[in-house]
Amino acid sequence: MDGNGSLEVRWIRGFPNKSIEFVDNETVCYKCGNNICFLNLETQKQNVLQSPGRGVGAFTANGTNGNFAFSEEKLSPSIFVYIFPELELKNELKGTAQLDYTSLTLSTGGPYLGCCSSFPDHIITVWNWENGEPICTQPQAGKDVISLVFNPLNWIQLCALGNQSLTVWNIEKSASFHVLKPSVIELPATDGSFVERLVATAHTVSDRLPYFGLEMPPSAISGLKGDKAESIVTKLCTKARLTPSAICWTSTSELYVGCVEGFLLLVDPESLSVSVIFNPTTADAIPELKQRNFQSLTLHRNGLIAVGKEGVVHSLQIKAAQINITQTWQLERPVTTVMYSPDYETLLFSSNTGQIYVLNPTRSDKIVKVLDVLSGNFLAAALSHSDKNICVSVRDSGVLQLWSADGICLGSLSLQAEVTSLACCPIAQYAAVGTVSGNVLFIDLNREQQPRLVHRIHLYHTPVDHLVFDQEGHYLLTGSSDSYIYVLDAKPSKKFSIIGYTVVTGPILSLSTQCIRDCEQVKVLAQCTGQELTVLSLPTRELSGPDCVDRRGCLSTHILNLSRYQVPHTLESCVLGVSEVFAYCQKRKTLQRFELPQDTDSLSSQQVVQLKPEQEVRGHPLGPVSLILSPHQSWLASVGRDGLLLIRETASMERYIELQCHSCRLGGVRSVSFSADSQTLLTAGFKDGSLVCSDLRIKGADAGTLNEATKYSQSLNHFLKKIFKTENIILIKLPEWGQGSPAGTVKPEESEVGGGADTVDVTEQDESYNSLLFAPPSDPTWLESRREEIIKEDNEQYSDTKKNLRKTIKELRDNIQEMMRENENLPDIERLEQQEFNLDVEEQRRLEAMMEQEVTRVRNEVEWEISAKRYLSDVLRRECWDSMKVKGKAIQAFHSEQQVKNYPLKERTDKEVEDLQRVQIMRKIEMAACTQSGLKKTFNTTSVKEEEQREEGHDAESADVTGSCSAQLGCSNPHIYDQFCLQTTEQRINQIIMLQDVIYRIKTAFNADFEAMHKQKVQELNRVKDRNRHIREIMLELDMREKLWEPSLTTSEQPERLLTVDDSEIRAEKYLTPEQKKEEERRKLEEQKRSASKGDNIRDRALDYMMDGVLEVKKEDILKMEIPPPEFVLSKPGIQWSEEEKKVFKEYEKKTKDLSEEKEKYKKSMETEMKKLQASNREAAERFDETLTKLFEKKVKCEMAIYQEELKITYLVYSVLVEDEMRNRELELKLKLEKTLAHKEEIREEVKKHEEELELFHESYESIVAEDKVLDKEFRKEFFDVRSHVVDHLYKLFKCRPRVQKMRTQTDNSSNLFKEQRLCSSLAPDALGKMLKAMEELDAPENMPEYVSPQIWERFCLVRRAKVESEQKVKVKALTSAEMHAFVQKRRDEESTAQQEIKNLSDRLESLHKEKNRFLKDIMVQVLLKQGQVEVSTTDLTADYTDSVLSHRIVVENLNRTIRTLGEQKIASMVECKDFRKGIIQLLWEHRMMGMQIEDFNTKARDIQMLRLSEEQQDYLNKTDRDSRVSKQVSILEKTIAFQEKTHLQSVEQHMKKIEQLNRQAAEKAKKNKTVEQQLPNMQVTVAERKHIHEAIASEENQVTKTEERYQEIIQRRNLEDFARAQGDELAFLWAEVQRLRMKNFPSLDQLKHN
Repeated sequence: MDGNGSLEVRWIRGFPNKSIEFVDNETVCYKCGNNICFLNLETQKQNVLQSPGRGVGAFTANGTNGNFAFSEEKLSPSIFVYIFPELELKNELKGTAQLDYTSLTLSTGGPYLGCCSSFPDHIITVWNWENGEPICTQPQAGKDVISLVFNPLNWIQLCALGNQSLTVWNIEKSASFHVLKPSVIELPATDGSFVERLVATAHTVSDRLPYFGLEMPPSAISGLKGDKAESIVTKLCTKARLTPSAICWTSTSELYVGCVEGFLLLVDPESLSVSVIFNPTTADAIPELKQRNFQSLTLHRNGLIAVGKEGVVHSLQIKAAQINITQTWQLERPVTTVMYSPDYETLLFSSNTGQIYVLNPTRSDKIVKVLDVLSGNFLAAALSHSDKNICVSVRDSGVLQLWSADGICLGSLSLQAEVTSLACCPIAQYAAVGTVSGNVLFIDLNREQQPRLVHRIHLYHTPVDHLVFDQEGHYLLTGSSDSYIYVLDAKPSKKFSIIGYTVVTGPILSLSTQCIRDCEQVKVLAQCTGQELTVLSLPTRELSGPDCVDRRGCLSTHILNLSRYQVPHTLESCVLGVSEVFAYCQKRKTLQRFELPQDTDSLSSQQVVQLKPEQEVRGHPLGPVSLILSPHQSWLASVGRDGLLLIRETASMERYIELQCHSCRLGGVRSVSFSADSQTLLTAGFKDGSLVCSDLRIKGADAGTLNEATKYSQSLNHFLKKIFKTENIILIKLPEWGQGSPAGTVKPEESEVGGGADTVDVTEQDESYNSLLFAPPSDPTWLESRREEIIKEDNEQYSDTKKNLRKTIKELRDNIQEMMRENENLPDIERLEQQEFNLDVEEQRRLEAMMEQEVTRVRNEVEWEISAKRYLSDVLRRECWDSMKVKGKAIQAFHSEQQVKNYPLKERTDKEVEDLQRVQIMRKIEMAACTQSGLKKTFNTTSVKEEEQREEGHDAESADVTGSCSAQLGCSNPHIYDQFCLQTTEQRINQIIMLQDVIYRIKTAFNADFEAMHKQKVQELNRVKDRNRHIREIMLELDMREKLWEPSLTTSEQPERLLTVDDSEIRAEKYLTPEQKKEEERRKLEEQKRSASKGDNIRDRALDYMMDGVLEVKKEDILKMEIPPPEFVLSKPGIQWSEEEKKVFKEYEKKTKDLSEEKEKYKKSMETEMKKLQASNREAAERFDETLTKLFEKKVKCEMAIYQEELKITYLVYSVLVEDEMRNRELELKLKLEKTLAHKEEIREEVKKHEEELELFHESYESIVAEDKVLDKEFRKEFFDVRSHVVDHLYKLFKCRPRVQKMRTQTDNSSNLFKEQRLCSSLAPDALGKMLKAMEELDAPENMPEYVSPQIWERFCLVRRAKVESEQKVKVKALTSAEMHAFVQKRRDEESTAQQEIKNLSDRLESLHKEKNRFLKDIMVQVLLKQGQVEVSTTDLTADYTDSVLSHRIVVENLNRTIRTLGEQKIASMVECKDFRKGIIQLLWEHRMMGMQIEDFNTKARDIQMLRLSEEQQDYLNKTDRDSRVSKQVSILEKTIAFQEKTHLQSVEQHMKKIEQLNRQAAEKAKKNKTVEQQLPNMQVTVAERKHIHEAIASEENQVTKTEERYQEIIQRRNLEDFARAQGDELAFLWAEVQRLRMKNFPSLDQLKHN
């Protein structure tokens, strides 16, 4: 059959919306399944190209050149390049991809194809598809590439769009050598800001103090190395960037980039600059563009077309980074792709729901829908049995579609349900659809444009997996995973009634039928398990009546024959033939044929017949596989996950016809169906969303089978024609299924449940209990509704009987309850057990069994939960309690909230102990060696006394230098390194181990004190309990009710109590097992027997009554003693007492008084003792709290020491980590340096090679130029036989060239935006061909001059053509030479860049070595300083020591001593300077005083000289008795002084009296002022009122008065000025006269002297 037959694809439907491209100006193409579909937008005609390989992977097309390419889906796939419309395979490209290609693209400017392969190589390759050779490749370059696009203006630029990146690959060429060079575009951050790229290859040096080492890059910190490490670190440490979603090349070779976040970017690939055109986060952003409006982009003449959200498409105009919306289109479905046709006349939109729209803006603004096929996967498809051969399909979205024979969608219906299966009826135009919810839907297909739902039946609570009609349409059989097979009447006249059901032994895996007309039987094959087959036989006659089905709807064995078969291997699917079974075995990957035995009537349904395969052939390589037989039973079709459709003859299954109809990568084929004539097959893909209709073509000797199939189809149609017509009319008349309750389903009635009964009515039970147990769900199936109807019928039929039974039962129940009440009042010996009243023992056992089962289930759940909690408890206890050597606990103070906790400690591991011993032994050896060498040096250099002084100083400063106070606690390790000697990593690690040992010692020492304190508290608690017991006894004797202070240990002090549960903590009632109950009862009985055996002891009772159970009175019982009064006191009054009785009463009173005094003394002694005990409790608690406070202080010191040691450990660990980071950094830099050196060497070799090639090429270029010049020079020699003026004219024509570019521009009327192409040597052959074509016009005979002969013209044309070809060669060589020069220059630039990178890496490595040495020498030490020794300002919480210096104490003391000495010297010099300056000031003062004295003396001398002496004075001077005169004058002066003193005293007395008088007057005035002040407000008010009145009345009079007063003042001032002037003149005259008289009467001494 394989040699004479074939399968041809008639049509294919489906639209995956993954890739759609223009292949010319009017045709688009897209992939669908294993095919490429072409759609003409004008005629809407479709063509199909089947892939020559296995499936269709990546796909691309170029409408300008009319070619398309796609890859296949298999290992080591090929790329096929076709040309349209010839659909001719131009070339098959076999690349190095191992699995698949992710993206393809075709260049507009040449025969170039770009591709990107997937995992594991991720190679980007550029092919020359004409010769099938790759021109350049780049491995590991397309890891996240989802799209490749060539620059339409420059094919050497290729843009790669990734999931998170955007890269422009530049193809650099040198002659025939090409190389790809990337330019990574740095996208902005998600907020639109531009961030710098993280440079993870540098380390920084910090000059701040304290110095913590180098700040290493993340790669060194993480320990990662290589390029992958850098990429990982860059992703982790870089700010999140925008995610590109769409790209579009502009007419200026720039890129528009749309982002998922709603940004629109403009990228310049040359400068790698990025500018934000639209930012949706800004306040002035256009509102219409804020919601993800750049999912797809395309360029048009006036701007940009952008696809928005929810079917919105915008036309944008962009000018100078300003964006405006010029036009908006709203489509009915969401648009995902937009593109222009190559001529930029047609705009195409495609939707992800399966629609394609076109718009021609030059013709109209109306958007036309050219394709409307729903997207999604097909779940099932079948061909109807009508003459129209309609195809029916259902999708995963629940949509049923009808297709014509030509593949046109006629109509659709949304079923609003999840669909699982589909089958078409052969006797009526309808289809049955199975759903996930277990419904079977019946769809009328007569109205093809509007199919309708006419019936629905609910059969299962599980999905309907199988729907099968028999060949003549008698029955519809359904199957599901619940093992039920329902048989439905397929006739619409029977309203698709359910005939019955049967149950098979397991879930139904496959179901098929075979109608045998001769036997009037329909055989059904059900595959229940992998190795068991069940064949059911049904008669074709009408099945009705009780003989066919029972009351519950189960088919009876009278009409249903059942046969069971077993096969040797597990089968995956099978189909039933006339007397054989065809099956597929996945384990053996073979098709098998089994013969069914003929005589199976004598076998019972329980017997299993063993089958062996009669024939076995090779099947599909991938499963699962579905099988189907053609209607005429001669052909077997099989489909599998490999996507293959295989057709075999049932007679000989070795030969087959195959068709790769669906994608193997996307799951292969889901279902297959034959047409009625067996010549058309319909297949549905699993996940490729395609529906393929194929025609079977058979030629040659096997062509007769087609005739047999046609005859069978015609005979079957003739046989079913009458019934088809009848049933179809009834089907059309059926009403459309409404929204109400489906017919055939019964809603369950609500069962009435009685109220609760009394607890005594233990036997009361209603039938409602059963109705509750078996109540159907809210949406019952047909079987459940049938059972409910049967229950209702039984209830109606036996209602009277039930009533009588209920009445009888009620009476019986009342009697039994009465008997139970009587039984409760009977004696124990006559009382019956409650179980003896139980009449229905079986029901009780059943209920007890149900209860026991439920109890067992709950108990198991509880036990599992308890086990889980116990396991968790055990784990927690093992990890947090049992593993602890010292359990964590606390000590609480008695009278405060103070609490001290111990240190929980685990037992040291063997490794820790071993490491500590190893380090200590090592340190002992080192210290011994250092001590020996130190002794030698000490003996040679210093004395013993100096050594002792050094040791004493070392001991004094050890606590400060070691950096912790652990030595003060007595827990230091003698082997610890000096902080200043830690140089190597090993020493630091050893130091960490020893410091951990110190911490362990501190905790252990504190825990010992803690345990002693804990024991002390326990002892104190015991003492307090003893005292409280004594106090309680005293209080009981004294009959006092006071609350005692009774301390106890808390949970934190006894944490082990948390691990045990007391009975008092359990609130629920304790559950006792039967054995425990028996034990408890036995114990109670023994207790009762023991108490009964004691009996009634009279002696003990008398002793208790008389003396409280004791034989002697104790002192403690004195308070209870009472002296009974004499009997006569109660019986006789006091008057009738006798003397003896009075004497007895006096003795009674005396005893009573003595007893009360004794009681009072005893009571006071008891109170005193109680107070002493309470005081003892208080004092003990206070002493304990004081001790606990001291322990707390020690805990604080221990914590301080531990934190200090941990801080040192932290510093050490940090230094070890930094050193490791430095080591990693060093290795990283060395690795980079090696890579860079190797890269530089490669570049150098490449530059050297290309320079040699350039030299050789330059030589060939010069030779070609020389040859071209020779052709120009020898032109005249070629025409030596022609006259000179003719040669001159021919030379002018020889220089003439056609204007090819101008001619092309004039003839090119295309509206393509990308017109100009980059001039390069690869386009030279095309240019040469155009030039030669243009030269043919110049060589035409009509351009020949008149005076030139044809022979000369032909020879001239040959010379000129040779010259043109030579010039073109020169141009090509020049372009190639320029490219080679540019290529070599770029490689030289790369070499210099690599050299600079090597220098930078060397500098970094050298710097790292320096810093590493500095870090190793500059050791971090920890120093303890007192508060006075830290002279750093602590303004913040922690002091800043960045600019601090640590100095030794001796240095500071010496410095202080020097400062003190210098200070004293400075003070002494300052005092000396002060005294000297004081002397200078004193001398200056004396000098000034002497100068003033000189001046005074000069003044006096001048006064003396100018003194005028009277005669009396002269006489005085001339007299000699001066002493007597002086004494006289002195006596006169003394008398005068005495008189003045007397007068002064009198004046003082007068003034004192006057002052007293003034004080009295002031007091009086103060009183008057006070009175006036009290009157002042009223007076002020009055004055103000009068003032206002006066001002209002006399304002004019006041003005005149003021004017007059002003005038009088002016006159008075004038008079006074005149008077003053006159007196001044008079005074001047008098003064002159006085001077004249003075000179006349008193001549000066000078004048006398001169005279």
